[in-house]
Amino acid sequence: MSAPGQAHDILSPEFAEDPYASYRVMRRETPLVWHEAMQSYIVSRYEDVERAFKDSTFTTDNYGWQIEPVHGRTILQMSGREHSVRRALVAPAFRGRELQEKFLPVIERNSRRLIDGFRGSGSAELVGQYATRFPVNVIADMLGLDQADHDKFHGWYTSVIAFLGNLAQDPEVTATGERTRVEFAAYLLPVIRHRREHLGDDLLSALCRAEVDGTAMDDEDIKAFCSLLLAAGGETTDKAIASVFANLLRHPDQLAAVREDRSLIPRAFAETLRYTPPVHMIMRQAAEDVPVAGGVIRKGSTVTCLIGSANRDEQRYADPDTFDIFRADLNSTNAFSAAADHLAFALGRHFCVGALLAKTEVEVGVDQLLDAMPGVRLAPGEVPVERGVFTRGPASVRVEFDPA
Repeated sequence: MSAPGQAHDILSPEFAEDPYASYRVMRRETPLVWHEAMQSYIVSRYEDVERAFKDSTFTTDNYGWQIEPVHGRTILQMSGREHSVRRALVAPAFRGRELQEKFLPVIERNSRRLIDGFRGSGSAELVGQYATRFPVNVIADMLGLDQADHDKFHGWYTSVIAFLGNLAQDPEVTATGERTRVEFAAYLLPVIRHRREHLGDDLLSALCRAEVDGTAMDDEDIKAFCSLLLAAGGETTDKAIASVFANLLRHPDQLAAVREDRSLIPRAFAETLRYTPPVHMIMRQAAEDVPVAGGVIRKGSTVTCLIGSANRDEQRYADPDTFDIFRADLNSTNAFSAAADHLAFALGRHFCVGALLAKTEVEVGVDQLLDAMPGVRLAPGEVPVERGVFTRGPASVRVEFDPA
């Protein structure tokens, strides 16, 4: 644990053990700092991270070196009309009628299938038996891919996330991530070509058909988007579901309230996104010199935005280190839109396109798990411990429940 008043370097084991203590010190004493090893400025206050997401002076040009080596060129790197058109091509599947009518049954079916593996057993480990598998299975089903390849998908998105979080620039992690791009392309590009000739009712077919203002996605565009979807949708929803349960299980009164009133699930999810977000940092790049927090971020510099810190900023939230699904300063109605007042999905033009998909998965998953696990509680001696720096979530959540 961090000593009082001490902020550990974000590459240190001490920081990885408990980043929240360091975040508090950074917000108070060093809200803008240059990190030499990462070659990046770091901002930690809510107002500065919010600005970096909303102000066009902060671009996503950094994704050219940060994510293109593993995904190819994606929507995250685009700006202006190119970005708006590409977003219009992919967004319909992740909202409204398309999501509710076409993909909600896919989500419900995949959740039930996993829960059936431990239903009635009286115990489960929710990370390994459910959370890590559920979102990847959903995405594979949405795309119309073979779920028998789940282990491949999981391995690929794990190596991609490791690449993105490779703050120390470990060459082996870099090489594995770059190899994943080659392997994923070799797997998916033939599938895309075949699907163009045999269109169906799945998301991959929808991407093949999509056209806006005479613009369509070529095979490489679709492959890059699917790679991004597997990594971002798999890793973040995986950790979000595990964290929702870890947080509720540590607060039995709030767990009881959610069990009694399932309309509180979005509140529990929104507060989890604030309190223990799956992604703790996102990077941007300054297009010009920018005054921030009493200093200046130089043109062309990378800026590491600490979401995990901003979401616990004392200047933004009352009692920020307390998990409270009933807090008055977090709007759960807007929590999954670009009007969100937490920063877990970013904000502005690059607000997460899959936010409503994640919300639907969490609502379905938590609801079905509560039904299947009456009297659920942490297993004796179990203390869910978070792991990770770039992305972060419980390593395990072992529970016991009353057999039905």
